[in-house]
Parts: sequence; C-alpha cells; structure tokens
Amino acid sequence: MTTHAPRLPFERTTELGPPPEFAALRAEQSLRRVGCPFGGDAWLATRYADVRKVYADPRFSRAATVNADVPRVSPAQTPPGGLFAMDPPEHSRLRKLVAGTFTMKNVQRWRPRTEQIVDGLVAGMREHGSPVDLVHHFSVPLPVTVICELLGVPATDRGYFERLSRLMLSTTAATGEEIDEAIGTLLDYLGRHVAERRARPSAQRSRDLLTDLVEARDESDRLSEQELVQMGVDLLVAGHETTANQLSNFTFTLLDTGLWSQLVEEPGLLDTAVEELLRYVHLVNGGTTRIALEDVEFDGTVVRAGEAVIAAIGSANHDETVFEEPGRIKLDRYPNPHVGFGHGVHHCLGAQLARLELRAGLGALLREFPTLRPAGEKRDVPWREGQFVHGPTELMVAW
Repeated sequence: MTTHAPRLPFERTTELGPPPEFAALRAEQSLRRVGCPFGGDAWLATRYADVRKVYADPRFSRAATVNADVPRVSPAQTPPGGLFAMDPPEHSRLRKLVAGTFTMKNVQRWRPRTEQIVDGLVAGMREHGSPVDLVHHFSVPLPVTVICELLGVPATDRGYFERLSRLMLSTTAATGEEIDEAIGTLLDYLGRHVAERRARPSAQRSRDLLTDLVEARDESDRLSEQELVQMGVDLLVAGHETTANQLSNFTFTLLDTGLWSQLVEEPGLLDTAVEELLRYVHLVNGGTTRIALEDVEFDGTVVRAGEAVIAAIGSANHDETVFEEPGRIKLDRYPNPHVGFGHGVHHCLGAQLARLELRAGLGALLREFPTLRPAGEKRDVPWREGQFVHGPTELMVAW
C-alpha cells in the first residue's frame, strides 16, 4: 500500500472516462486520505456504497463548510444562503419552494418549448454551414435559453453570466478573490431582477420562477432576501453549466468511440444511452466537501467528527461491484443505478429538466446530422482547464 496522500483533482483524460487513480483507490481500501489544493487533507470516498453514504447520511454536513477554510478543490470558500450550503431542515424549507417546478410532470410541460429551441438551433447550424462549433452554436445556448425563460431573465445576457459562471466554478483558473467578485456580481444581477419584479404590479408580471420566489418572500416570508437572490444565482448557474458541457461531452464520446452510428441506427436506445453517458462521463473535477458532525465508520475506517470527506461520483459510477464492465459504454445498459445527479437530500433538483434537454438535444443531432463527424484531430480539441466542470471549450463538427 502506498503511504503518501494522492493530490486532488486528478489529471483528466480527453476520453472523459474517470482518471485511473480511482480504480486503484477503490481496490485499496474503503476511504483514503488525499491532499487538497486548499484547506489541507480530506478523506476521499471512491466506492459506490461509500459515496452514497456520504451523500445521504445526515452526519455529513454541507452547512459546516460555509465560510470555513475546509479542504476543497476551489480557492473560494462556501458562501452562505444557498441550497448547496445548507442541511435540513433549512435545506428542506428552501427546496420545497422550487421542487414543484422540477417534477417530472411539470418538466414535461417544457418539452414543446425545449424542442422548439432545439429546432431553432439546428436551423442555425445548417445556416452557418459545415463545419460548426457545437459548443457555441448548440450545447451552450440550449440550456441557457431554457433556464433563462424558466427563471424570467433575458437570454441575451448569456455572455455576461456565462463568464461569471466559469469564474464561480473555477478550481485553479481564478483566485478566491476573483471567484468572490463573480459571485457578488451575479448576486447584484439577480437582485436587480428581483427589484424589477417588485416595481411592477402583480397583474403586469409574467409567471416565472423568479416571480414565484419574490411572492414567497414578500407575501408569506418563507425565505430571506439573501436566500431569494442566492437561489436565483444557484438555479441560473447550475441550470446551464452541467448540461451544456454534457451535451458536448456526450457528442464527443459517441463520435470518438464510433457509437454515434449505432445510436443513429437504433434511436430507440436514446433514453438508456443518455443514462449510460451520464454514468460513464466523468464530469466533475474533485467534488464538494462535507464535514463529519460525529464519528462515522466506513468498513473499518473511522472518519472523526470535524474531518472533511469528498465523495467521488465519477469513481462510484465506475465501481466494478455495481456495474458490469464499467469502462465499456453499453447504450442499452439497464438497470443503471448511476449517481450522476448525486444522491440524498442534495440530489440534483433539475435532474428531470437536464434529462429533457439532453434527450431533446442529442436526439435532434442524431436525427438531423446522422453523418456528423469531428472536423479536426482529437488531439486538437481544447478542454476547459482549472474548472470544476469538465468539457471542451470548442468542438468543431462537420457533416
């Protein structure tokens, strides 16, 4: 057994599978001490059962990381007021305010509009002509437009909050001060939209999620002003960053592995293919930190109260004890109990919306561009560097 602590985050591969260090750590022991770029050492959970336990066990706290110099992969400390920085019952109180919007039933009401947005983007790609940058012309504008319309903020501001979102999700690409400034700027941006809602009589307001949150604040005092604005920021950033990168990651992976043509020929596999790509693609560099509120045992390893734990979702999704041939993409894999959207109380609020966008977007690309291919060499694809979320900054494709 090695004695030195490996360092997070591990180096990424362009194939988008997990770094090989995870397989060795899963075989070695239940949890392993790792060095973090900021705040010292943490325990790293790599096995499927252990990752689920960290996410679901209330003895592991997100609230304890707020404004604290805990082990982490980002220079910025956890800001207060957001869903990602809370434990129940405060987390439950806020989540209930917006959970209804993201149920499967309500998300399906967005299907016609999402498909309309997709059709417009496909038309734009054809008008531009081959080759085209999929990131700029398709992957980013699809989830950005959807989340902007859902929240009620102008999609024309896309470039503005895209830049701020990238800063917020930096690991080494920005300093802590730059990240804090980006968070403050986005809070001011959403604060202005909140003020605009209040400046208009209710009869003149459009029905959107931000309006609902303002009314929950003003009429029934179910959240504070800080929580209201922070909720808007969280939804805006989380509502487009991961899906945008995954649309590009999925397309790259299917083209790179030769599975694009199989999915073109078997479109009925789309739903299981999306789930399999959610499992296979290693999206997140490192992970979010939780603090043990009391001693917790993992198969002989004891995490002491006050110690930090990071759960590696990408490793859990490749655990050989749960997934047969985890390094192979099986487009028809079923069942597929991946934890790509997390687990427990912090399970991704927008998971159903993300699935809708991924299926609609990828399905349209397969249908409209069956001969899609990379427009260049794999080694020339530029990837995001120093970011919490992994994906290409440009993906040139042709047909």
